[in-house]
Amino acid sequence: MASTGINTMQALFAFSTVLHRAPSPSYSSRRLLNSIAPKLWSAVIIGDNCSEKKRTTWKSHGSRRQGMAVASSSLASSNNNLGSDFVVSEQIEGKSVLLSSPSFLVESQGEEDDKEVSFLKPTTWRASIDFKWIRENKEAVAANIRNRNSSGDVEQVVRLYEQSVSLSQEIDKLRAERNAVASAMKGKLDLARRDELIEQGKQLKEQVAELEGKLAVLSERLQQEGQRIPNMTHPSVPIGSEDVASIRKEVGRQREFTFPVKDHVELGLALDLFDFEAASEVSGTKFYYLKNEAVLLELALINWTLSQLLSKGFVPLSTPDLVRSTVVEKCGFQPRGQNTQVYSVEGTDLCLAGTAEIPVGGMYMDSMLPEASLPLKLVAFSHCFRTEAGAAGAATRGLYRVHQFSKLEMFVISRPEDSDILHEELISIEEELYSSLGLHYKTLDMSSEDLGAPAYRKFDIEAWMPGLCRYGEISSASNCTDYQSRRLNIRYRPATPAVAAAQQPPKSKKVKTTLPPLQFVHTLNATACAVPRMIIAILENNQQEDGSVVIPDVLRPFMGGLGLIKPKSR
Repeated sequence: MASTGINTMQALFAFSTVLHRAPSPSYSSRRLLNSIAPKLWSAVIIGDNCSEKKRTTWKSHGSRRQGMAVASSSLASSNNNLGSDFVVSEQIEGKSVLLSSPSFLVESQGEEDDKEVSFLKPTTWRASIDFKWIRENKEAVAANIRNRNSSGDVEQVVRLYEQSVSLSQEIDKLRAERNAVASAMKGKLDLARRDELIEQGKQLKEQVAELEGKLAVLSERLQQEGQRIPNMTHPSVPIGSEDVASIRKEVGRQREFTFPVKDHVELGLALDLFDFEAASEVSGTKFYYLKNEAVLLELALINWTLSQLLSKGFVPLSTPDLVRSTVVEKCGFQPRGQNTQVYSVEGTDLCLAGTAEIPVGGMYMDSMLPEASLPLKLVAFSHCFRTEAGAAGAATRGLYRVHQFSKLEMFVISRPEDSDILHEELISIEEELYSSLGLHYKTLDMSSEDLGAPAYRKFDIEAWMPGLCRYGEISSASNCTDYQSRRLNIRYRPATPAVAAAQQPPKSKKVKTTLPPLQFVHTLNATACAVPRMIIAILENNQQEDGSVVIPDVLRPFMGGLGLIKPKSR
């Protein structure tokens, strides 16, 4: 390793050690360290050719905040040139892993001066994944990953879990030995015996610190690999690609036209309902202006749908457009991944929400709910933002695939035993809404490869769009079971059976009741009204030969009694 790199690292780590080893490190000290660390850090990829100027990024994560057992140790390895403030783990998944005493995880590969050093970026949150269950059901989990065409590696997860369990047991054994040494020192001892016990205690302390460093890295890798495992799949889900999705229900039939059919773009421009050209100049492609009756139609769809759901016991919400990236991740989306659908705000940890499911789920993050409050049925109005990475072609024409749109989303929090029934209820509500609008549609039980990581089962509804000459998705309803709640930490306490007063003898001591353990809730989400797709379906199915469009009866009271959108007189 080049001397410059070593000196920089040694200076930085020495400084960090002084601050972190203080009896009670102040907030200002920690803040100072975190602010100057990126400025002190320099190239750490060292080899024969240092001119490549490869760099890593310094990441600091408070060990208390992360919940990691990060060792603070002065143990040094004879073959470690990075200074005396590291614990060296020789073999973790084929890599030498270095752990600094404050809270910085570093990975190292190679020997001596040919080492390649890089930071193992810790996760900023922890999912309550049942690794023991995964190990006990390894074959089923592996088959599920194959059926979903997922990238999860159950063998890796099980291997890391077993290593973590073994290492934890070894640490517990050493701690017990250390406690025994401490107990032995309480009695009367001659000087030689006391010195012997003191030395033994120091060695045990160093061994524990070293193993805790290894365990911290193992736990981090286990968490990262565990988060890649998708939810399990309902046994009725068709196995395979999107082509094998099964039709659950079909309502209505395709309308027969006696005149040439126009698509929604042609209709909307002729009726002066849209302006894509101006929106492209102002905001870019896949944006739009709604005008005239299209604005009334959007508001009518939202208000009519909302009134229907309120009558079914749903609680209305209006959600923030910006959410923290950690909340996005906990809901099962990848804001920083390749081809992500999520817009991120540069220089912050904020993202634009792609669906109200994210801020609504985040609203109950770290909550403990009483069983009597379940199920919670919520309907949220929000603006949705999506990058639509990779989307192109005639299938995305006009309003069909856009970067921003308004939507009403149903979100339900339930007991585990109720989620399948509630899933059926949600899809039935969707079918009732679209039938009331007079749409011809089919409901699909989506295939395993079409399920996102959180979904246990998903129903999609596709409406016939004659102008596009195909069926287009207008909604979906997913049961995510406890996938999201284990990440968002949403739990409930099952009700405790009341103890009858007659069963207690007079003047007896109160019987101490044992509360049942907390359980993770199940979460479900379903589209109530995605405005652009609904406008497409209404315009194309209700168009008339003269270019006018008939408004569905149920929407007319919400449009001031308007029943027909007519061409504008010039």
